[in-house]
Amino acid sequence: MDSTRGRYEQLLQDLRAQYRPQREWIERQGLLLIIGHFLSGVAAGTWVFALAFQFVGGALAAYVLALLSGLAHLLFLGRPSRFWRMWHARTAWIARGFIGLNLFIVGGFFALLPHVVAGAPWGANSWLSWAGNVVAMAGAVMMLLYKGFVYSSSIGIPFWNSPILPALYVAYGLRGGVAMLLVVIALFQPTFHPANLELIELWIGASALVMILFYLGVISGANPVARQSVHELLNGRVSISFYVGTLVVGLLAPIAMGILGMMSPLSMGGLAILGLTSVIGDFFVKYSIAKAGIYLPLTQAPRLRTV
Repeated sequence: MDSTRGRYEQLLQDLRAQYRPQREWIERQGLLLIIGHFLSGVAAGTWVFALAFQFVGGALAAYVLALLSGLAHLLFLGRPSRFWRMWHARTAWIARGFIGLNLFIVGGFFALLPHVVAGAPWGANSWLSWAGNVVAMAGAVMMLLYKGFVYSSSIGIPFWNSPILPALYVAYGLRGGVAMLLVVIALFQPTFHPANLELIELWIGASALVMILFYLGVISGANPVARQSVHELLNGRVSISFYVGTLVVGLLAPIAMGILGMMSPLSMGGLAILGLTSVIGDFFVKYSIAKAGIYLPLTQAPRLRTV
């Protein structure tokens, strides 16, 4: 009862404020959605690079992350038993992401089973395994794409309503995939291998791309309400998680490690730290973008057209 009353009073306070923060996708159970978005992006990016570098351990890690993402999405629902109502792909990007996640899980099962189970009913080079790879890759592409469109289609929150946000979330998914692959390699590989240097270079390139897209799609917003969100991000209630989680832990620390790795071979522990700090930063950037979202004032809210 006290919790319900507290939420009601918070809603009244928000409605009286000129700039009303969104809370549904970040507080309490809403945090599960951010975790699900984060895990699905990292899973998709890890799968892409695991296939490119033919690393089964990375593909298996991607599959586990996708399963955890699906669990987080289900727990976010008020009534998980009604998950089947999410199949409205014609009208909702979140439904398209849910379909992509299911394609990935089904396809990944057929692609991975012969690699991890001795005596599997089909081989790693069979048409069934090949078809599983195709379906899983299609699902991974959908998982990379859908999150940015979920946010950018939210016209009531100008901070999210940017055409660059989908590209930013794809770039973060790929960056997270490279970072997670570095973590898995550090766990399974005893010493630094020259091929690891290529992954570090890919990670640095992806990091440069996300910094450019982050500025273009998030920081440079011209709408007054979007600028208020930027203020919350840089100087307000989101600033600690943004500066500490996104910039220091997720960007500066791994970039320093990456530069060291290009100058001299990193230890496996250093490689793991680079990947882990990068992945942590990817979570915090999505957390910060979600938390900084502010609704248009009620007097400026877009009107729905009647047909």
